[in-house]
Amino acid sequence: MLAALKDISLHRQVFALALPMVLSNITVPLLGLVDAAVIGHLEHAWYLGGVAVGGTMISVTFWLLGFLRMATTGLCAQAYGASNKAAQATVLLQGIALAWGLAALLILSHSLIADAVFSVSDASDAVKTYAEQYYSIRIWGAPAALANFVIMGWLLGSQNARLPMWLLIITNSINILLDVLFVLGLGWQVAGAAAASVIAEYSGMILGLYFVACQWKTLNLPPWRSQLNKVGQSMGRLLRLNRDIFLRSLCLQLAFSFMTFQGASLGDNVVAANAVLMSFLMLVSYGMDGFAYAMEAMVGKAIGARNREALSRTLISTTLWSVMIALLMTLTFALFGDAIIALISDIPAVQREASRYLPWLAAVPLVSMWCFLLDGIFIGATRGKEMRNSMFIATCSFFLIWLLFNSFGNHALWAAMLGFLAMRGVLLAAIFAYQWQKNIFLEEACSNK
Repeated sequence: MLAALKDISLHRQVFALALPMVLSNITVPLLGLVDAAVIGHLEHAWYLGGVAVGGTMISVTFWLLGFLRMATTGLCAQAYGASNKAAQATVLLQGIALAWGLAALLILSHSLIADAVFSVSDASDAVKTYAEQYYSIRIWGAPAALANFVIMGWLLGSQNARLPMWLLIITNSINILLDVLFVLGLGWQVAGAAAASVIAEYSGMILGLYFVACQWKTLNLPPWRSQLNKVGQSMGRLLRLNRDIFLRSLCLQLAFSFMTFQGASLGDNVVAANAVLMSFLMLVSYGMDGFAYAMEAMVGKAIGARNREALSRTLISTTLWSVMIALLMTLTFALFGDAIIALISDIPAVQREASRYLPWLAAVPLVSMWCFLLDGIFIGATRGKEMRNSMFIATCSFFLIWLLFNSFGNHALWAAMLGFLAMRGVLLAAIFAYQWQKNIFLEEACSNK
């Protein structure tokens, strides 16, 4: 353990994978801010409402399909560690094929999805009109958006975080520039914002495929045409892994969505305060995700190489830095939380309400870092069933805590969220400890049915 802590090259490897992903993640909320600022300068509020509703529909849909990146990262990293060049090539082709198949289903069914969502929405007719317009344009970017998940996962699994970083930064920069041009310059309003995102997604896919070609040549992988006949051979394994990660993501989305909607029922000040504090939670996730990505790639590589020592050193080094980052975030929220709240909102009632729940948020980094870290371990090990089952139990615990303490209002919601994050970490840690002792993590990946 001491040797791993003193290994400077190992720490450099962790940061070489983690930091680019943290930096690229920063562009995601920046894009959202620019979208809001550009549309928010139009003459009517329903434009912004339409983009917000339509954008949420797209975000949730694509986010639930984020398993494409996770599964690809784990499988590619294991193939990389095993020096199995044919498997590395096949993983990418399988992922792209699955992404385009799912995109086709989304495009074919988008009208039914929109009708179902808007039939239960209380939004005004004007907001619904522009939300549907935004959604119906954005959905055509699905083939590129989903392919980009696979491309990012494959590059990261190939131990290259620099190219995914540039892919995200350049794609989001194009989106921002086109937002300003189409909406403010050409006056295309909501349609302009949607078109900007679609063009950016396809630009990102083209750039991503170029990056893949460069990495393909660097790794000296076999010609892609020679691997096409292998795409269907082990697709069942990929589908099982993606199914489990999808169900896990669905449970996660259920907990966060409930917190948002239940908070809205507690009054305008509470929902506004929760929105401010949830933006802090997103910062935590962006920071911890970078180290989770590093864990995915390094764990998968070590498992593919059947190298228990390398796996152990990876776990020690990445855990060390995750703890340090979590401590820094906790201290920042505890010492400067009120000042940060004041920067986000200048409404006194919202500031007071957010400050009441700040202690819950200050505890989040140290509590949540374990589930982020262990998610990275299990994704790298391509053990989706364990992630699915633990997330289901954690989600049940979320609702149980809320039901038991809902008389405490918003405090009950935050207690449920903290319990949810803690339960995810505890369950995955217990499973990991058992499997580590039994040496299961170095067995054939995805052996669970």
